[in-house]
Amino acid sequence: MYFRKMVGQKCYLSPIDIDDAQQYVKWLNDEEVVRNLSMAAKVISIESEKEILSRLAKDHTYGIIDIEADKLIGNVGLIGINHMHQSAEIGIFIGDKKYWDRGFGTEALCLLLDFSFKTLNLHSIILRTYDFNKRAIACYEKVGFRKIGEARDALRYGMEWHNTLFMDILPEDFYGESSRRKAHEDQ
Repeated sequence: MYFRKMVGQKCYLSPIDIDDAQQYVKWLNDEEVVRNLSMAAKVISIESEKEILSRLAKDHTYGIIDIEADKLIGNVGLIGINHMHQSAEIGIFIGDKKYWDRGFGTEALCLLLDFSFKTLNLHSIILRTYDFNKRAIACYEKVGFRKIGEARDALRYGMEWHNTLFMDILPEDFYGESSRRKAHEDQ
């Protein structure tokens, strides 16, 4: 059962449901889905995923739910929230490949960023991605993230070395005149 915590036009964010462990295990053992995640080399069991979901459920991690189908398609969340410095790291993945390149990730990020800045009073949110994850990089830039650096040859994948990119976003990047959030509000 899902609850509409943050609602957009295509999707809404719902607290993590541990009963979705089997669906997450299916996604997280799919090479195409996890190649862009830090857990690509891991084998995930239902028991270990239930433990992970139990931990995530206590923080600000949410299932991404397609509004029309009322169906789980991925998750988005904050880790390492530091209230003193008003900062956190964000992560997202769309596990259901039928929803790739359809704007669901962009909307889910916008929902969580708006909540993070307005409700959690955060100021700086960072993320990490790999240089070969072009689809995600385009999504992050559309929302307002900016590249702030990279770790060279930080990942060996597919018999090649890749860089880890670091990006961040501040409220003025997100709510600014040219931001994705402004376009989202104007719809």
